[in-house]
Amino acid sequence: MMDVSYEELDSRLGRLSMASAGGRLLAVDFEDGRARIERRLASRFGGIRLRSARDAEGFASRLREYLAGDLDAIDDIPVDAGGTVFQRRVWTELRRIPLGETRSYAQLADAIGRRGSFRAVGSANASNPVAIVVPCHRVVGSDGSLTGYAGGIERKRFLLEHEGAL
Repeated sequence: MMDVSYEELDSRLGRLSMASAGGRLLAVDFEDGRARIERRLASRFGGIRLRSARDAEGFASRLREYLAGDLDAIDDIPVDAGGTVFQRRVWTELRRIPLGETRSYAQLADAIGRRGSFRAVGSANASNPVAIVVPCHRVVGSDGSLTGYAGGIERKRFLLEHEGAL
């Protein structure tokens, strides 16, 4: 049975749920994320035990700092999101999108060497388990429109405005 540190924090985006283990952030989810996190991690690791934590690894503090305006505070948080080889390539590339910038799904597909795979990139983006830290919110439609976001379009808009991309 794997022990996983779990905590919730109130933020400008609503309640955030976070899970970490082994010095790595495993998940960040929005409102009522505990059940989703538990399902994902149990599926990935088998038996898990969520243990209440207070600022495990300092990740919650760094997320609060980011939301308070220190936009670089989350850049080097170590993440273990799991996923397929393809998903990990997409999620790695998401972390390379500079603050204040966006990319289209097609541009992201090109960046990982999978030209034309924008739908598959969109699917990988949508299944990102580490919201905000792996910045899937920085991906927009080819016309610049704010397309779907698991946390809701208003949160996506907030994050992009917060980072100076809108």
